[in-house]
Amino acid sequence: MHKRRAADQAHHRVEELRGSYGPPTQAHWSARQSRTYETAVRAWRDLDRDAQSAMTEYVREEGQSRHKIEARVRKAVQEGQPGG
Repeated sequence: MHKRRAADQAHHRVEELRGSYGPPTQAHWSARQSRTYETAVRAWRDLDRDAQSAMTEYVREEGQSRHKIEARVRKAVQEGQPGG
């Protein structure tokens, strides 16, 4: 659950930057803004990949439906439940 939460937080940060800086293809960003945004996107991508890999491993170990497990994890993350 913590990997999904971290990926979701990273995605939220990317959305915040996009909202603050404007659309990447339409706004003229400074070099610093571009680096900050690119770093945030890479972090989000890496964290999401890690969360997906962990989910795949967990589903394989549990032998349950991925859809059902993902729904439970999403609900727990949205409700702010602690978990690993």
